[in-house]
Amino acid sequence: MNLANKITMLRLFLIPIFMFFMFTNLPYKDVVAATVFAFAALTDKIDGYIARRFNQITNFGKFMDPLVDKIMVSSALVALVQMGRIQSWIVVVILAREFLITGIRTVAADKGVVIAASNYGKYKTTFQMIAVITLMLNNYPFSLINFPFATIMVYIALILTIYSGVDYLVKSKDLFVN
Repeated sequence: MNLANKITMLRLFLIPIFMFFMFTNLPYKDVVAATVFAFAALTDKIDGYIARRFNQITNFGKFMDPLVDKIMVSSALVALVQMGRIQSWIVVVILAREFLITGIRTVAADKGVVIAASNYGKYKTTFQMIAVITLMLNNYPFSLINFPFATIMVYIALILTIYSGVDYLVKSKDLFVN
C-alpha cells in the first residue's frame, strides 16, 4: 500500500464524516460538511499527482481511485436529494452513468484490460465535486453560494457526465465484439 493508495483510502474514510455533518444539527454543519468534502476532493488531485510523480501507479489505484470518487460523489448527491437541494432525475442520470462505466470496467477487467479514467471523466468528476460543494453551501434561509452558480455547476457536471459516458461507450465498443 503506497502513499497514493493510502490517500485514496483516506478519501474513502472521509465520506461518513462529511455525511455526518450533512445531517447533524450542529451550527455551521453545511460549512463543515462542505469543507470535509472539499478536502476529500483535494486528496483526489494529490493522490493522482503522487502516483504519477513518484511512479506509484498501481492496478489497485486505477480501480480504487475512480470507485472512491463515485462513492463520495454519489453519497453526497443522494443526501442532497433528501435535503431538497438537487432534483432526483439529475442524480439518477449521474448514477446510471457511473453504474454503466463500472460495468464496462468490469467487462474490461475480465478480459485483462484496465481502463484508466479519461480526461473527460476527470473533468466530470471535478465539476461534480464543485457542484456538490456549492449545493452543500446553498442552504436556506442563508446561502454562501448564490443559487444560479450552484445550478450552473450542476448542469455543467450533468453535461460532462453524459458526454464522458458516451466517450467511454464509444472507446470500449470493441470489448463487446466477442
